[in-house]
Amino acid sequence: MELTDKKIVVTGGAGFLGSFVTEKLRERGVQDKDMLIPRSSEYDFRRMEDCKKAVGGADLVIHLAAKVGGIGFNREHPGELFYDNIMMGTQLMEAARLAGVKKFVAVGTICAYPKFTPVPFKEDDLWGGYPEETNAPYGLA
Repeated sequence: MELTDKKIVVTGGAGFLGSFVTEKLRERGVQDKDMLIPRSSEYDFRRMEDCKKAVGGADLVIHLAAKVGGIGFNREHPGELFYDNIMMGTQLMEAARLAGVKKFVAVGTICAYPKFTPVPFKEDDLWGGYPEETNAPYGLA
């Protein structure tokens, strides 16, 4: 896909993975003016209105944003992690569909795999069992 003439939204674009993705987009010739990197202080992707605002006019959405917090946080807030992450992904995808976005890329997490998945992980291994208990709500979302 030629990217230099596209409007691209990178949710989570200021985060650990997102900063690498946006740098690679720049290396491929994408101008900053053609990239929207929404910040959580301005957009709450659990709200459909914010999702629609972010993806309107986009050709490509790369969804990397997630609510994360580590194992301790995962243990203490499983319902919150599941709800927030599933809503962000689902609503962004639906807003993109309604806006006619041509391509939507959503990145998953290793936390979706069963606890004893052999390394290196393969996509088919995802269906080999329930994710490790502590990370399951985050991984399933």
